[in-house]
Amino acid sequence: MKFLVMNGVNLNLTGKREKGVYGNATLDEINARIAAYCEQNGDQVEFYQSNIEGELVDKLHEAYLQKTCDGIVFNAGAFTHYSYALRDAIAAIDIPVVETHISNVHAREEFRKTSVLSEVCKGVVCGFGEGSYIAAIAGLKAALGK
Repeated sequence: MKFLVMNGVNLNLTGKREKGVYGNATLDEINARIAAYCEQNGDQVEFYQSNIEGELVDKLHEAYLQKTCDGIVFNAGAFTHYSYALRDAIAAIDIPVVETHISNVHAREEFRKTSVLSEVCKGVVCGFGEGSYIAAIAGLKAALGK
């Protein structure tokens, strides 16, 4: 299978900011571990990160229109809580998306407990650190019967 792992706003600073919440691993290190996991399981993975909402929408559209992947693992960061543009982009495509978070958003600030993306995603994984990405990929594979 082919997966697209997308990361949104501020996740480029993972491993540098709020280490007690997001851990010490950089996004490049996390991506390398995800790539190794996918390779071990015969899967392919592409990574994409942007701090710009419209670029994330464009990447979702590209994945759909060009059929570049079977499933999407998406950590939208703070966009999760208010981006109706990303919500509508996910709803518009027929590729299953798993909303993913490094931290347990339900154990944090009140505003983080609301997601405008969840209802249009196949599932949600949060709170397992970088393992959330691996769990999301495993969940997608199971859901797709692969």
